[in-house]
Amino acid sequence: MLPSTDFSLRPLAALATAALLAACGSGPAPDHAADAAAAAQAARAAAAAAAEAARASASQPAPLPEAVVFTSGMTLRMLAYAERVRVMPPADLTQEAARLGDAASPEAQVQLSLVLSQLRQLPELIRAQELLARVLGNAEAQPLHPLARLLASRYAEQRRLEEQLDKQNQQLRDVQRRLDQTNERLEALKAIERSLTSRPPAAPASAPSVRNRPAP
Repeated sequence: MLPSTDFSLRPLAALATAALLAACGSGPAPDHAADAAAAAQAARAAAAAAAEAARASASQPAPLPEAVVFTSGMTLRMLAYAERVRVMPPADLTQEAARLGDAASPEAQVQLSLVLSQLRQLPELIRAQELLARVLGNAEAQPLHPLARLLASRYAEQRRLEEQLDKQNQQLRDVQRRLDQTNERLEALKAIERSLTSRPPAAPASAPSVRNRPAP
């Protein structure tokens, strides 16, 4: 909190007021007039200097609390790590996930969730959500909670899209399977048609021969 300007000026203002009252008092002795004027001028100069110092201190921002500085530093480290992970090829992502292992600390859990989210696989994304849930449930990981909530919201949307994509792919596979079955049946019908048209035409049945009967 910034210091109060009124509080710092109050003693000096009282001193200046007292000096001015002494200088303006009725019937000062001629020998003391110069001293009273000098005292009043000194009091005014002191008050002006104090006001200037108060304004200078008020213009300086208050230092951030230690917890805020720690949280900001950790968040910046996580953002830098997320940017580094974002451009990793799949093979490096797999190695990084293996390096992090079980991720016992909250910071390692957030890092592993970032790696798993880049693998673009629904089971790995679900695991990343579980890791963030563990971070949010840890009271000692309070500095990471804002970032964990942001990532959890993003992963939920990503999971929704992944599930929708899987559903569409399954529907596409079903349509392709039915189309293949229809083509197989059509080819079978064509084969039957070709077999019927390729047979030679049957010879016409010959009429029974009539033997010559003896004349009566």
